[in-house]
Amino acid sequence: MNIRKNIALIAHDNKKEDLINWVKENKDKLSEHFLCGTGTTAKRISESTGLEVRGFRSGPLGGDQQIGSRIVEGDIDMMIFFWDPLEAQPHDPDVKALLRIAVLYDIPVANNKSSADYIISSPIMSSKYEREIVNFSKSQK
Repeated sequence: MNIRKNIALIAHDNKKEDLINWVKENKDKLSEHFLCGTGTTAKRISESTGLEVRGFRSGPLGGDQQIGSRIVEGDIDMMIFFWDPLEAQPHDPDVKALLRIAVLYDIPVANNKSSADYIISSPIMSSKYEREIVNFSKSQK
């Protein structure tokens, strides 16, 4: 990972305000990085904070899969995903696939404010970092 990180911002409907508030609290730090997110979340963050956030499709319309693809391609370094553990989502399989890809490709993932605070305040945020991607194809034989 380069010093300027590529950060995906995602939130389920009941968590969008929490993510927007977290972004507002960390606007100065986040402005130093490239931000992207699923459709509605990206739009609402941009409107609320003035930060440029590249929007993909809405999560249920393929946005989670688009972000997963960018992770596989090495274009996303970390993900802040405020998901709602108490509400079933119509695109739960896509969410599970996205989280699986994030683990496979060893990117940091924050699922709530506390973990997001730890990631954004880490000294590694302002330095280069080499991820360790496990070669799973060897173990699949």
